[in-house]
Amino acid sequence: MEIEFHGAAGGVTGSMHLVEAAGRRILLDCGMLQGGRELEAGNAAPFPFDPAGLDAVVLSHAHIDHIGRLPLLVARGYRGPPPTCCR
Repeated sequence: MEIEFHGAAGGVTGSMHLVEAAGRRILLDCGMLQGGRELEAGNAAPFPFDPAGLDAVVLSHAHIDHIGRLPLLVARGYRGPPPTCCR
């Protein structure tokens, strides 16, 4: 298993973690960055992985800093099943 931290590491917004295990790529959260123009400009940045290569998205909870970039993820190629949240 490998985990890559792409948000909320060294900060408190923009939660996004890529988990790779058993040949699957699962994104945990896809949050928006908050806290000023400079930080928020990162919301339009390319994802550090290929959204089309994801098998699934799992959401920890429905706050904007955990789900806010989901529309962009889809616009940039995610075609997996709808995200699973909070079960």
